[in-house]
Amino acid sequence: MRRTLAACTLSLAAVAAQAQLFADDDARKAILDLRAKLAASEQEARTRNADLNEQLQTLRRSLLDINSQMEALRSEMARLRGSNEQLQRDLSELQRKQRDLGQAVDDRLRKIEPQKVSLDGREFNADPEEKRQYDEAIALLRSGDFDKAAAALGAFQLRWPASGYASSARFWQGNALYGKRDYKEAISAFRAFLAKAPEGDRAAEAMLAIANSQAEMKDRAGARKTLDELIKAYPKSEAAAAAKERLAALR
Repeated sequence: MRRTLAACTLSLAAVAAQAQLFADDDARKAILDLRAKLAASEQEARTRNADLNEQLQTLRRSLLDINSQMEALRSEMARLRGSNEQLQRDLSELQRKQRDLGQAVDDRLRKIEPQKVSLDGREFNADPEEKRQYDEAIALLRSGDFDKAAAALGAFQLRWPASGYASSARFWQGNALYGKRDYKEAISAFRAFLAKAPEGDRAAEAMLAIANSQAEMKDRAGARKTLDELIKAYPKSEAAAAAKERLAALR
């Protein structure tokens, strides 16, 4: 009986040991499976991390390229702005030079183009230099510088013989010569004036001036004759009234 009980006990122990062995194998297998899954998961994670790192490196390189391109673009834009500003300055300078050139051309044309002049009720075209010389000669006469005025008016007539100022220049030259007491030349100037403009507004004045010059030269007969001719030729003129008074004084 004891042997039977011992045998049963041993059988039960063997069964239990075998059951425990089976349980340990399952546990080890489960652990191994878990480890394999964990290793596979870690490998997958490492692979993903490697892929992510590669993508990150690619993204960084792309960002660096983009930054480089943006910097190059900013540099190019700055260069273009500088070029545009320079072009604007060049354009402004060119426009200024064109305006200056246009003004210079206008000024030059004004200096050489004939100008319309009104003198003693007449209108005519005169060269700018012609007008300048005449005005300067008359200014000398008005200032009382009769020597220079007579010379300037004589030079004017030689330079501009067909000028619209010519008749006036002869008349005022006679007055300048009278002012410097060159009565003989004054008479010649006034006679030249009358020969060219016998019907002019100043003809009567010219004859009176001739008579006055003759009187200054003590040519009383010549003066009276000129005064008579003046009164007959221009009876209604102010010079004729003056001539009558002068004639009375010479008789």
